[in-house]
Amino acid sequence: MLQSIRTYAIAIIIGCVFSLLTSFWSQPALALTNIDLFDISYKDCPPELAEGNVTSGGSSLPADCYIITGKAKNTSGKTVYDADVFGRILDANNEPALQNRSRVGSIAEVPPGVSDFEVRITVPANQPTPLKLKKFKASGFTTKVSPIF
Repeated sequence: MLQSIRTYAIAIIIGCVFSLLTSFWSQPALALTNIDLFDISYKDCPPELAEGNVTSGGSSLPADCYIITGKAKNTSGKTVYDADVFGRILDANNEPALQNRSRVGSIAEVPPGVSDFEVRITVPANQPTPLKLKKFKASGFTTKVSPIF
């Protein structure tokens, strides 16, 4: 009986020491930081960016290029990296301009405070304008994300 209690106690101590030691080598937890987006609008791409096609199901369709612009408000006090931009883009008939997706792009870095941002999008040329931009938001990380290998 005493031997099994001693074995159990040693196993618990070894587990605690192992846990403590591995915590020094583990990656820090990454949490998403929300970014408020406002003053959202769009404009035609400059000619050097405007040419393109939309590919779907192996076929290529003519496309129009737009730059979504706006302001990003980062209240975290730290630079946010790799911020994914989400929003709904509807055409003049209230049909989705980007089928089956709400992620429209990303912002590489968002410094603390208010800053300008731009995201390039390509939509099928047959989508009637003006486009309607709704429910835009972004989220990213306060540390650069790198793969763990």
